[in-house]
Amino acid sequence: MGDIIYTSPVVRCLKKQLPNPEIHYLTKANFKFLLDQNTYIDQLHLLKPRLKETIATLKAENFDYVIDLHNSLRSTLVKVRLGIKSSTYKKERFKKWLALKWGLNLIKPDHLVDRYLKAVSFLGVKNDYRPIDYFLPENTKPIQEILPDHYQDPFIVFIIGATHFTKRMPNEKVISLCEKIDFPIVLLGGEDVKFNAEVIFKALPKKIINLVGKISLNESVTVVKNATQVIGFDTGLTHIAEAFNKKLITIWGSTVPELLGVQPYQVEKHYEAGVVLSCRPCSKFGLSACPKGHFKCMKNINENLIIDFISHE
Repeated sequence: MGDIIYTSPVVRCLKKQLPNPEIHYLTKANFKFLLDQNTYIDQLHLLKPRLKETIATLKAENFDYVIDLHNSLRSTLVKVRLGIKSSTYKKERFKKWLALKWGLNLIKPDHLVDRYLKAVSFLGVKNDYRPIDYFLPENTKPIQEILPDHYQDPFIVFIIGATHFTKRMPNEKVISLCEKIDFPIVLLGGEDVKFNAEVIFKALPKKIINLVGKISLNESVTVVKNATQVIGFDTGLTHIAEAFNKKLITIWGSTVPELLGVQPYQVEKHYEAGVVLSCRPCSKFGLSACPKGHFKCMKNINENLIIDFISHE
């Protein structure tokens, strides 16, 4: 999700800076919801079961250029088969391997948006330095229906979901942090962290509003949009929060934002919580368990620094 979200400034810059461009976007069907409301995309194409069928559909469009922001085997095949001028985002795989394997980080801490934009620089397109875009459907429930008892009160969203274990704080650490926060806290996340949410809610039932696994993604985005502040791990909904320029705390365990270029983008007030360790980062995308067994990257995060940031105007 995060990689796709960070393509939105590229699409916007292409649409606004080129003379009357027609922009088509190709992605997997399960990411359709991230893009189908984007007003800068003229047509959304979804990968078909057979790549041959997808390429046949694309060929019929007679494109002038292909901009490859994925740089995978599949996207390479699409470029080759279309046989037109193309430009590709450079992933710097070897440098990332050096950083993970040997702790030798040769990658510039440029944001992924800036890395993507290099692929369209030959067209004269430049960064407009505006936040990412996320467009909610018109039929999304309003906040008054999602949080009828709290929508007018200042509240903090805590996004406790993340695909991999090493991206998530232990429950007891989340509870300890929430105890120190002087606002109602809305928990958000998917089905995979419903048990975690129940444990946290039971510990602090008067402070926690548990919506984990109970509302849709776009309803979760609506809650984020109306929050006073947002706390989140390295996950898609946390990155979506950047579209609304919320005061944002991102918490990093086994992953580091600089390696992938996914630090908060164009957010006025943000704090990145993490611990300096010789074993961190141990992964680009997270792991199912701490390779060292101690999980210090999450357990040693200073909660007081997070509270200070939340409390500071």
